Amino acid sequence: MSGRDIIVVGSSAGGIQALTRLMTELPADLPATILVVQHVSPESPGLLPTILDRAGSLPVSFAEDGKPFQRRHVYVAPPDRHLLVDGHKLRVVRGPRENRHRPAIDPLFRSAAAAHGSRVIGVVLTGMLDDGAAGLWAIRTHGGVTVVQDPAEARFPDMPLSALRLTDVDYCLTLTEIAQLLSRLSREPRQNGQRHPADEKARIETEFAMGNRELEDMNALGRPSTYACPSCGGSLWEIQEGNFVRYRCHIGHAFQAPSLLLEQSRAIESALEAAQRALEEKAAVLRRLSDRMDEASTKQGSAFAERAHAADESAGHVRALVERLRE
Repeated sequence: MSGRDIIVVGSSAGGIQALTRLMTELPADLPATILVVQHVSPESPGLLPTILDRAGSLPVSFAEDGKPFQRRHVYVAPPDRHLLVDGHKLRVVRGPRENRHRPAIDPLFRSAAAAHGSRVIGVVLTGMLDDGAAGLWAIRTHGGVTVVQDPAEARFPDMPLSALRLTDVDYCLTLTEIAQLLSRLSREPRQNGQRHPADEKARIETEFAMGNRELEDMNALGRPSTYACPSCGGSLWEIQEGNFVRYRCHIGHAFQAPSLLLEQSRAIESALEAAQRALEEKAAVLRRLSDRMDEASTKQGSAFAERAHAADESAGHVRALVERLRE
């Protein structure tokens, strides 16, 4: 039986340097397909394939929707698109953000695990917060191999540390050691991996990433929580996996706890800024009305001025809350 020939790699902050170094260490005859998600801005100029292609001996290109993938090739998720595995084809879709990102690491890892089980190796490199941890869980429960960059080497160790905390990771290695491991595992015969009951969950969540969703599917993933999605306001379902919990709404937005807290803070800040703006505009209108009152309407003008002062005070309180939230 062939080796583990589907390698999925996720990175975020500091990832371009880490990926470049990894590419320089991989051999040209690596008998595997490599799929890469690097967190990038939607406005990114899309230079990552060129950078990685120049760094190593394996050809690198952006993934294309619906195209079959090949061995000895590296495929990179385009900006603002999730990269998914659908059988022996790649899907490149603009599905809902997961862990505040698109492309996100978890959808790629999860879809690869659901489609190819024990053939998959998942690798989490440097980055902030927690994307990739749930994806490694899916790979491990489908019989694949899980790898994280040694946090001591990672420029930003949050993602490797989150994966180590939430998942029983098979290997924690330096970039050089990861390259050696990938070369070895892709050549060694593997045993048939046992399918896991999570297969159906992974399939459903892959459909969500593709934008194909049914509200009824949510109860197969977890149970309704009392929380609202900070991205769209819909209800969040709580999904228990091992010793950690994550959340997903029926639109498809998905979060682990740190990402959820950060997105909640962003939503609160946005709401408070809107309230501050509305109060300041209200005060400005009331002051203008007060200034336009003639002498015969002095009493009404004073009332407008008092209301303007109250609105200014309220805006000041909201402004203080916004500043505290940003600390």
